[in-house]
Amino acid sequence: MLLVGAFILIFIGFVHSYLGEKYLLIRLFKRDNLPKLLGSDWFTKRVLRFAWHLTTIAWWGFAAILYFMSNPSSALRFEILITIASVFAASGVMSFIFSRGKHLSWFFFFCVAGVSVFGAI
Repeated sequence: MLLVGAFILIFIGFVHSYLGEKYLLIRLFKRDNLPKLLGSDWFTKRVLRFAWHLTTIAWWGFAAILYFMSNPSSALRFEILITIASVFAASGVMSFIFSRGKHLSWFFFFCVAGVSVFGAI
């Protein structure tokens, strides 16, 4: 059953990102009344986009954890911590790239990734 849950999370992540881009974000970004952060709506749009897709990355991380827990090995703790590190490293990269470093979440995401790697070794 855990593998079924993992598959559902992978699938819903793809659907969430694709449909969110196609039917929500694109339409939202065409509006002219978005808040202007840091002088324009560019930053607002970038933050909304990366935050939307961070949800998908988190769901895929949970899918990996469900996968590892479906047939636990002696390295389960390591596998889960590396999964957490991967999710937060990817989140940090997305945050940094999408906001060009202006949204400081990337720093904290990288800190969590580093702490998780340190905990795994």
